[in-house]
This record gives sequence, structure tokens and C-alpha cells, in this order.
Amino acid sequence: MADKVVGHAAVKDNMGTDCKCHGVSGSCTTKTCWTTLPSFRKIGDSLKKRYKKSKLVVPYRGGRASTPKSLILKRSKRAHRKPRRSHLVYLEKSPNYCDHDPSTGSLGTVGRRCNRTSASTDGCDLMCCGRGYNTHQYTKTWQCNCKFHWCCYVNCNRCSERTEEYTCK
Repeated sequence: MADKVVGHAAVKDNMGTDCKCHGVSGSCTTKTCWTTLPSFRKIGDSLKKRYKKSKLVVPYRGGRASTPKSLILKRSKRAHRKPRRSHLVYLEKSPNYCDHDPSTGSLGTVGRRCNRTSASTDGCDLMCCGRGYNTHQYTKTWQCNCKFHWCCYVNCNRCSERTEEYTCK
């Protein structure tokens, strides 16, 4: 399925129905129902689940034809098994972006700054691909709390701050 179609299908598959009763003193003499959009989280979870179950496919040429006739599952136990309409499919595996690979344009993650406390994509655990990270401590010094004294000079304090930076191994 094309990416646009997959998103539309995820919304359509997760649509819900809400109803409201109308009537005297809470009786349900008339009931009005309408379709509701699913939450963004529900759509995202649905797409993520399908992504994790995506299938590798190869073109099937069939007979003497040089142009592909259809796509078939690569790791199928039965010969020439087509993917279901509900499957997300891919033609080749994604490159490993953790390692330097000039053929894919990946610079890798060695030496990249990461956030030790984050569980998101900038976090050291995820960004460093399980290789760990180095901790660099340094002291930053600058002039601060400067005061101008009438006619002719400025007096400043020296401030410093100790910081840590983390980079992927």
C-alpha cells in the first residue's frame, strides 16, 4: 500500500461510534449516533504494530515475462504467496544507521552528542546503538557581574560552571 493509503486505512479501521440518548427525564426514546475519529495515539499505535509486522517482498516475474507481474513474500513456506492487503511491505531492508557506511550516506553515531537522561531519540541508550557513551567533564569560565565605575574602568567577577557532555562510543 502507498503510505497515504496506509494512513487513511489506519484511520478508517480505528473509527468509533458515539451515541447520545434523548428523552424526557433521561429516558432513551430517541438515540443519536455518529462516527468519531480515533485519537492520534490510537492511529500511531496501530501503524507501529503494522510496521513491526511488515513483510519483505520480491518481484515475481512469472513465466517468460521480463517485467514483474506481482510481489510475493520472500520468506514464504508456500511458493509464490502474495502479501495480504493489510500487510505493510518493503523491497529491501533499511541500512544500519549506527555504523559509518559511505554507500548509504550514513555517518554513523560514533562521536555524536547524546542526552544521558533522555529516553527519546536523543538519548544515549538509543542513539549509541548499545555501544555505550563517553563522559567528558569540562569547566566553562567567563566574566560576569560586571560593574561600570564612573570614569574609566569596569570591574568584573570571574564565573565558572562545571558541565558534562556525553558522546557515543
